[in-house]
Amino acid sequence: MTDLISRSASELAGMLASREISSVEVTQAHLDRIAAVDGAVHAFLHVSGESALATARRIDEQRAAGEPLHELAGVPIALKDIVVTKGVPTTAGSKILEGWLPPYDATIVERIKDAGLPILGKTNMDEFAMGSSTEHSAFGNTKNPWDLDRIPGGSGGGSAAAVAAFEAPLAIGTDTGGSIRQPGAVTGTVGVKPTYGGVSRYGLIAMASSLDQAGPVTRTVLDSALLHELVGGHDPRDSTSIDEPVPSLVDAARKGASMDLTGVRVGVVSELTGEGYQEGVSARFNESLDLLRAAGAEIIEVSCPSFRSALAAYYLIMPAEASSNLAKFDGMRFGLRVEPAEGPVTAERVMAATRGAGFGDEVKRRIILGTYALSAGYYDAYYGSAQKVRTLIQRDFEAAFGHADVLVSPTAPTTAFKFGEKLDDPLAMYLNDVATIPANLAGVPGMSLPNGLSDDGLPVGFQILAPARADDRLYLVGAALEAALEKTWGGPLLAQAPELETVR
Repeated sequence: MTDLISRSASELAGMLASREISSVEVTQAHLDRIAAVDGAVHAFLHVSGESALATARRIDEQRAAGEPLHELAGVPIALKDIVVTKGVPTTAGSKILEGWLPPYDATIVERIKDAGLPILGKTNMDEFAMGSSTEHSAFGNTKNPWDLDRIPGGSGGGSAAAVAAFEAPLAIGTDTGGSIRQPGAVTGTVGVKPTYGGVSRYGLIAMASSLDQAGPVTRTVLDSALLHELVGGHDPRDSTSIDEPVPSLVDAARKGASMDLTGVRVGVVSELTGEGYQEGVSARFNESLDLLRAAGAEIIEVSCPSFRSALAAYYLIMPAEASSNLAKFDGMRFGLRVEPAEGPVTAERVMAATRGAGFGDEVKRRIILGTYALSAGYYDAYYGSAQKVRTLIQRDFEAAFGHADVLVSPTAPTTAFKFGEKLDDPLAMYLNDVATIPANLAGVPGMSLPNGLSDDGLPVGFQILAPARADDRLYLVGAALEAALEKTWGGPLLAQAPELETVR
């Protein structure tokens, strides 16, 4: 079992294709792993064992019959619990949706099912994707497999922890301000936020519609490329979906693995380095730049002055959109309904009682912020001004990409912190996403890949950003750096995780 769960998705795909192993064996091995360690990690909110094994049996039968199959057919996957899945509890980490069984599948779920990937279950998350630590889930904390006393990042800490703890070889996350990349950084996994519109948002429970984007969570760059190509592409049901083919991401990843970046210009964003970054984070970042330079890349420095205002702009735009999107959770149509304990049962009082009981403190905080920013007399001063800053950020990206093919920075300013350390200080919590937020405001793609351990023995992430619709550049540079790092380490970073031994 240990051998199967420690394999990458691409390795498992090759073994399945050659019929060296069966999908039932692979799926059962991961279900056994979940049963053994998820009591400690708590990556999953729901495990779909029977349906996952049913899919695995079907794929094994089709493969035995010689039917053509997708490359990832038979490789298990986990889904963040914000992805609507027909007949499977989907809560977005909130009591207000506890027990809801959706009547339809999100587009990415349809594509995963059509390709024959057994779905292991739904992973834990900060409520409605609002958080950087998964401490805001209504269903308890997910633990970081590297150190069970520390956060796994957020909002998609469940997906990242499941992959890091070898409970799933692949997972889907969503990224509104860093919720795929920041968990990737602190758990030693690979996380990718595709170009906005590159992966359908149909069937994602919306937090901030102009920022949300689904993407892969894996243990290798190639695995992310395989999953990204599978779920990406145009969807007419999503009005923001890009109507053009997905770039050749797998080809780019395989080319990058040769570690030849001759002619590639890598721009270091000066505003996303230096002061405020943990010493070990900066040290690993500079070492990674040396590896890129050794692979033939040209390293230059670029300045994006408006990035200094990105965090402030984001925390006006995102809550404003969230307050609008979450208005539908009113106790009237679906989900939780709470009637007032005494007095008349009116629509207003039911809504107030339901939202008061169903939403957690962080969700309430952001709804209040967003409603205030959109209110009469304040709209132009707050929301309107934030949108102007967003335009400046987009222009800074455009100018920087005139000089560099990709931009790079540390993914997060620190390694994983201990539970409770920042819970009572929202600003300190929000600063975890200072390096990831600009990409969401501009709609450009970003990747985080593990690039070593800090002095505290915890994983550090390296962020790569590319122009919109040039996601293949992430995979070219990311695979080259990954290959150079693994050559230095003598294998994958997760092999160095001491705490994983205790949860095995």
